[in-house]
Amino acid sequence: MSQSELSNLIWSVADLLRGDYRQSEYGRVILAFTVLRRLDCVLAPTKEAVLKEKGEKTAMGLNPDPFMRKASGASFYNASTLDLGRIIGDQDNIDTNLMTYIEAFSPEVRDIFERFNFAEAVDRLVKNKLLYMVTEKFAGFDLHPQRVTNSQMGLVFEELIRKFAEASNDTAGEHFTPREVIRLMVNLLFVEDDDILSKSGIVRTIYDPTAGTGGMLSVADEYLMEHNPNAALTMFGQELNDMSYAICKADMLIKGQNVINIKAGNTLSDDGHPDAKFDYMLSNPPFGVEWKKVQKEV
Repeated sequence: MSQSELSNLIWSVADLLRGDYRQSEYGRVILAFTVLRRLDCVLAPTKEAVLKEKGEKTAMGLNPDPFMRKASGASFYNASTLDLGRIIGDQDNIDTNLMTYIEAFSPEVRDIFERFNFAEAVDRLVKNKLLYMVTEKFAGFDLHPQRVTNSQMGLVFEELIRKFAEASNDTAGEHFTPREVIRLMVNLLFVEDDDILSKSGIVRTIYDPTAGTGGMLSVADEYLMEHNPNAALTMFGQELNDMSYAICKADMLIKGQNVINIKAGNTLSDDGHPDAKFDYMLSNPPFGVEWKKVQKEV
């Protein structure tokens, strides 16, 4: 299945929301559940190992956090016995179990769902008697990394955001930059740096002050891996929009990047990396967004 077909399949959840939600509200539900299902699938193969570490280290009086991170094979974990499959198996307690599952994620993942206002979204789905149907739908989507690569998942997120922007009558350019444009920018960025394109073990840093959902950072990393798999790119970014920040952070988390490097807030008035220096920087600022409210800081 292509990423376009997959994004259309995921967006079909909007059919369940129609009538109880305005079109402009579909994306907040769909994007949050897409991130949740992706994280659920990423952690599935190591779930038993994580729970074993939790039990053993807790019994020994140790903090299980670092051991669960190592066992998960990712930079995050979920310490609950639940997953989406088990959650839909207990229809009467689905809202309680879903929030228990969210609370069992490591702190950086919980922050993602706080930015999505996920608890509020769950309450509204319960009120409209839609939570079970929506959760069941997402539990049926196969978003395991073996089936959908990180690159493909990034494109799926991008397509969903475009659909959300169109449904909201937003300017799509505020939310993402087309991949072909980013690849041209990245090509120009690296074209004269023979070291990073050819030398083994070289490490560089890259920064996007208006990171959006992380598309520029991801494409830069993909480009470098194509040309020099033995080089490493450490990514830094900042994003003002909570939903875009949440998706960017989730994407970086899945890629194994240090999500501490991704900051929330306005780059102009509240720089998240005030003393940092970077090897590269690229950005597509949201030109249509008013900045006069931070004119004094600027």
